Formats: sequence, C-alpha cells, structure tokens
Amino acid sequence: MSSYSPRLQRLIDALRRLPGVGPKSAQRMAFHLLDRDREAAQLLGGALGEALSGIGRCPQCRMFCEDESCRYCSAARSQAGQLCVVEGPADLMAIDAGTSYRGRYFVLMGRLSPLDGIGPEELGLPQLEALLDQGWVQELIIATNPTVEGEATAYYLAELAKSRQIRVSRIAHGVPMGGELEYIDGGTLAHALSDRRVL
Repeated sequence: MSSYSPRLQRLIDALRRLPGVGPKSAQRMAFHLLDRDREAAQLLGGALGEALSGIGRCPQCRMFCEDESCRYCSAARSQAGQLCVVEGPADLMAIDAGTSYRGRYFVLMGRLSPLDGIGPEELGLPQLEALLDQGWVQELIIATNPTVEGEATAYYLAELAKSRQIRVSRIAHGVPMGGELEYIDGGTLAHALSDRRVL
C-alpha cells in the first residue's frame, strides 16, 4: 500500500513515465514542484497542455509541427532531391542543427521490431513509399542507428528505394572524429574498416 496521498501518487507515477526517471527521481521532482516551485509546476502543466492540443504530426514527413506548413517539407528542400530517413525527431534535430544537410526528412518514429509488434505500417512506410513515388527523390539517405533493428530497417528501406531506381546511401558509422584507434571497440573498428572510402 502506498504511503502517499492518491493525488501525490498519481503525480509521481506520471513523472515516472518520463525516460530515465525512476521512483526516487520522480518523488524528488514531485516534492520540488509542490514545495518549492508551484509557479514552475503551473508553467509546466500549461505548456504540456498547449503542446498536446497544438502539436501534431506533419502528414508528409511525420515530424512534430504546429500547422499544415511543416518547415522541413518546403519546396526549397525538395529541390535538393534528397530524402533523409531518421528513427525519431531528436535524430532529425541533430542532423539539421549539426550538419549542412538541407534536404527533406522522413521520421519513422521507431524501427522495425517484429517481436515488439512494430512493422512497416507502424513506421509509416506506406507514406514513405508515396513520397518515393512522387518522382522528386533522387537519393534516399538512411540515417538509422547501428543497432540490429536499425540495420534491419535500413536494409528494408534500401530495398524500397532500389525497386524504384532511387540511389541509396547510408550514413557512415565508425571511428568518431578525434577518437584514438587504440581506445575504439572491435565492432566499431570492424564497421569503420569495412565501410572505408577512397580518398
């Protein structure tokens, strides 16, 4: 039986749903918001309510957006002829902020995982196929993570593009910039060596 009041228990349980938040962290956050910063709690509640009611998904790229005109699906971005497929919104933001890439994106919101019941439909692949069939995509850039599921997803996406005679590329994985070879794990080194390029 819980030693918290029902409302406090619901708040702690709600905070525990956040990634990386365990029972003690959730309790600390709840106590902080209730005891020391009720104004921040009000701001958090209001911002969360506004976000839930005002943010949806772009019907073309599946990124979060507030209206029908998604900033990542502009005509100017289509002119590049490149479509970068990422697993999630954070991946899109990392690529867009950290690189010079200015083509379009498609956000899977996950990766293929049949054991978890995540197949092509759940990842919006029919929408992706419709984009590929529009004719403007010249190169599909696959930017899934180098996990078993990410690699399986990359292979599936590559087959979709190749069947339409669209060039397919995969982001490089391997030795990080500034990394020293003696400290890199064997799997990363093997991947880097097999994906080497001519200078």
